[in-house]
Amino acid sequence: MPDHRFKELFTRHAGNPIIQSTDIPYRVNSVFNAGATTVGNETLLLLRVEDRRGISHLTAARSKDGISNWVIDSKPTLPSSPETHPEELWGIEDPRITYVEEEGFWVILYTAYSEVGPLVSLATTRDFEKFDRKGGVMLPDDKDAALFPVRFGGRWAMLHRPVSSFSGAGAHIWISYSPDMYHWGEHRVLMRARQGGWWDAGKIGLSPPPILTKKGWLVLYHGVKMTGSGCIYRLGLALLDLKNPAKVLCRGDEWVFAPEEPYEVSGDVDKVVFPCGWLVRGDEVRLYYGGADKCIALATASLSDILGWLTG
Repeated sequence: MPDHRFKELFTRHAGNPIIQSTDIPYRVNSVFNAGATTVGNETLLLLRVEDRRGISHLTAARSKDGISNWVIDSKPTLPSSPETHPEELWGIEDPRITYVEEEGFWVILYTAYSEVGPLVSLATTRDFEKFDRKGGVMLPDDKDAALFPVRFGGRWAMLHRPVSSFSGAGAHIWISYSPDMYHWGEHRVLMRARQGGWWDAGKIGLSPPPILTKKGWLVLYHGVKMTGSGCIYRLGLALLDLKNPAKVLCRGDEWVFAPEEPYEVSGDVDKVVFPCGWLVRGDEVRLYYGGADKCIALATASLSDILGWLTG
């Protein structure tokens, strides 16, 4: 249970979990790791849904208040398409959604699970009914990708997490650039996993897309620590320069959110909190996260509190 001697940045919604497998209007195993955006006056979550074969697809859920009364599509909104995109043979997972005002569409970066490992794929949509798949834009093994909503020096920028086959290299967050969202280059490490006993040693990855603030691009990332009883997924914060997102202004030493409640501690993968989407309404941050690879939960925070904690 949380230690109530200290005020935590994030507060769990009292009605968690807000979406479970029994809420999906067709037979599934689990629902988790949802991307989030606003469409008109509704909150839209693009849920990762795992069917009873073990293959994942994406399904849209809509809500007026972003908390309850979710209207969930009656069939997969974006199923995998191995016939046209063989890299999706074993499903598609963990979407991050960015609205690109310049183009008038949403960009969805997701993990396609191919025969030779997971890779980053990109699709665009203007209505979350029709999707234009661009296919794989990064080589395996690569995950946890999100697009910035604006160009930097005329180029788009993406955060992602490739994994090296070189023993002991670790898994770090990288940044890459593109003139057209399809051809990517100038790859460089942005944030390294720490070493030793740190909570984010060995393996880190981006969680939801970066948020634009007056102080910089706010980044929420997950760190994975291996323990004697398995791995623990926890969340930390960093801030990137507004004009040069390859520059890390600051990074918190401590984790700010960790699996503590039963729906986060026990599931298909134990001890996991894994957000793919967050939304800002005024000063309120709404964090939508997967709990133990089994359900969707919600936590809220004050944006000014987050920035104060990170930069103070």
